[in-house]
Amino acid sequence: MASPSSDIVSALTALLGADSLLTEAADVAAHIEDWRERYRGPAACVVLPRSTQEVSDVVRLCHAHGVPVLPQGGNTSLCGGAVPGTDGQPPVIVALSRLRRIRSVDPANNAMVVDGGCVLANVQEAAREAGRLYPISLGAEGSCQIAGTIATNAGGTAVLRYGNTRENILGLEAVLPDGAIWDGLKALRKNNTGYDLKHLFIGSEGTLGIITGATLKLHPLPTAFCVAWVGVSSPDAALSLLGRLQSACGARLSAFELINDLQLDLVLANVPGRRNPFSASHPWHVLVELSDNSPEVELSAVLGRVLEEAMEADLIEDAVLAASEAQRAALWEIRHSVSEANKKAGVGLTTDCAVPVSAVPTFIAQATEAVRAIVPDLPVIVVAHMGDGNAHFIPFFTYPEWEAVADKEAMAHRMRHVVNEVSHALGGTFSAEHGVGRTHIAEMAHFKSPVELKLMHAVKAAFDPDNLFNPGRLLPPAA
Repeated sequence: MASPSSDIVSALTALLGADSLLTEAADVAAHIEDWRERYRGPAACVVLPRSTQEVSDVVRLCHAHGVPVLPQGGNTSLCGGAVPGTDGQPPVIVALSRLRRIRSVDPANNAMVVDGGCVLANVQEAAREAGRLYPISLGAEGSCQIAGTIATNAGGTAVLRYGNTRENILGLEAVLPDGAIWDGLKALRKNNTGYDLKHLFIGSEGTLGIITGATLKLHPLPTAFCVAWVGVSSPDAALSLLGRLQSACGARLSAFELINDLQLDLVLANVPGRRNPFSASHPWHVLVELSDNSPEVELSAVLGRVLEEAMEADLIEDAVLAASEAQRAALWEIRHSVSEANKKAGVGLTTDCAVPVSAVPTFIAQATEAVRAIVPDLPVIVVAHMGDGNAHFIPFFTYPEWEAVADKEAMAHRMRHVVNEVSHALGGTFSAEHGVGRTHIAEMAHFKSPVELKLMHAVKAAFDPDNLFNPGRLLPPAA
């Protein structure tokens, strides 16, 4: 007797043709395991549709067979949200890699329409070619896809100036769990006609539908940049420097990234070609970027003056200004190499907290105290988008140390939970830009109020009453 998986594979093959399905273990492998090799689960198959209509046809067929659907973009999730689980019926993975058209670019309206499977870096380049900027920028931009960044409401390094993904979406196109296509690709700044449905899909992590297209908000393309790498003694000093830069530079301050010395050391030791900007060591480091359409020399003068005043006030220990585009790129490469370095070096129990910007130093201090109450002297990595209050606080184990942990799942949950408790007490959140996935399901149940969870479950039931879309993600079971 045929299994449910073989039935749906046969039906999908008849629908799309064998060249649109992956069924062999070697071909499916990259789709059923996350890039950090921490989550893995079985799938019925991987489907590679070529159009929104084909996505709709696939979803209708899965709905008719009662088969779960897992939407997948670039599979760069850090919380297990883009690969199958081990419970329940294996899903059909709908991978969007063939939906990669830049449909249109409208510089006059500062908007572009793209397929959901477009790689973020390619979208950025298409905007640049039109003299515009799509500002969402993150370490995985060479592989993550637009639909995935929308489904997780990705942040990145430019949120300080441009906001996160939600602030840069004008419209969406999505295939709903019953296969219906919702076309909401309007390129309007004002459209006051009832519920703004696109916001339900932004941050929904594939639980309400598959995002197949997006209208993105563009911005003037900066033509001048000034970047500095700054050594500071503490997060408090970094916070004071941030305030000075905001007062002096206003909207021209586009990035303010904080890392600790351990994170820099791990990058230098594990990623070839990365160099320390300083000859001496410093406990904390800040990457600052100004951008504008004004002459570059003006930005350099402004940033240089602020840093000089901060040095005189003992807020900074040292600073290096990039003197060329190559030097600017080299400084950013350090920041964008942190995930690669950490994966090579050991097991980082990544957290994704956000607190009010003014509370970031307190959060780091109290979170450090909390995790070291569990494991004394445990190393911690800090990678913070300090300008928007998002601090990735990462308890860190070398691989031998992690292998010695008897109950790894319990340790990971305990570590993350005490960090998240600190964030919550400071008026923060446990998930700022990575999403919830399956890593943080228990935290959703713990930190979200019953009223919030009831409303979220009502939305889920309205869109997906059979719970076929990315089940087991984002939402804890209904009470």
